[in-house]
Amino acid sequence: MKVVVTGASGNVGTALLRALREDEWEVAGVVRRPPMQRGPYARVRWVRCDVGAPGAVTVLREAFAGADAVVHLAWAIHPRSAEPLMERTNLAGSANVLRAAADCGVPHLTCASSVAAYAPAPRWRRVAEDWPVSGVPGSAYSRGKAVLEALIDGFAAEHPGVRVAWIRPCGVTQADTAAEFADWALSPWLPRTLIGRRWLPVPLWRDLRLQLVHSDDVAAAIRLILTRRASGPFDLAAEPVLTTTELAAAFGGFRVPLPLRALTAAAWASWRLGVQPLHPGWLELADRACLIDTGRARRELGWSPRHPADAVAAELATGLRIRRTGDSPPLAPARPRFRLGQPTHQTQAFPSPGPAHERKTARTQSFSS
Repeated sequence: MKVVVTGASGNVGTALLRALREDEWEVAGVVRRPPMQRGPYARVRWVRCDVGAPGAVTVLREAFAGADAVVHLAWAIHPRSAEPLMERTNLAGSANVLRAAADCGVPHLTCASSVAAYAPAPRWRRVAEDWPVSGVPGSAYSRGKAVLEALIDGFAAEHPGVRVAWIRPCGVTQADTAAEFADWALSPWLPRTLIGRRWLPVPLWRDLRLQLVHSDDVAAAIRLILTRRASGPFDLAAEPVLTTTELAAAFGGFRVPLPLRALTAAAWASWRLGVQPLHPGWLELADRACLIDTGRARRELGWSPRHPADAVAAELATGLRIRRTGDSPPLAPARPRFRLGQPTHQTQAFPSPGPAHERKTARTQSFSS
């Protein structure tokens, strides 16, 4: 079996390469910056390609030729200001991947969506795969995933002979993502050795709740999708749902209750000044993202996460405290240059007119040359 993975050196991609090592499959990885061929990155044929760049379809066609399956994981989650535009990578890049898959007659396609694609639901209600997919208005990541799903819908309608699956995981992490997560969310002036200490105050709003899942468990679900040639959407999350009490215990010692509005105002000011990298759109998404029910993945794939959510949070906290890094460029980002008054990372404000327009535009996209 020949499998091509876009974004193969990132968080989920690295875990998937680990999961596929036991299979006698030919694996190709499509990335902007190929990693050193060691650990999970050995025995992989690397293809250098910026999926959103002009001419990317030609390179992707060559990579996808003869593939039994394509797994599309490439996504700019919270890129730095100097990196390719998020919308170009995510939307144009995904369209390029789908077009190349159609041109090559790839029989099985799996894409990484997210719980963020769902419209907000009542705070403690768990939703399944039939919940509306229109995203959270204040988050470009969320809205981008909703448009991705519209692209997937259009592709599936245009190519009914292709088996198309997509996953909707909650927050996905592992110890190797600590450096990447710190680059996205932590000020460089925060002493990392304080993380997880019982006397560190953690500012959180009262109603925050969070689902997490380990990267290896997401990779296991993708492997099951590949081996069973499954199709359709699959929600992925581990138990239990983490509340502010558990989150404060994992990343510090005690919670300092602050209103979301106050935290958002502080995030806006500090992000604009370049003092810290986290755009306030991420707070909006964390507050309004749905809780998901994973029954379909458990029933149809036989999937069951091995890592409890609180253990996943503790693993990330330890990785942050000891400054752990991964072995690929995405998982070992270089220290960014900070210039006061300039944001270090791209905005989460989405420039398009709105989710209805975005989804309509995506559905009219043709994936045949």
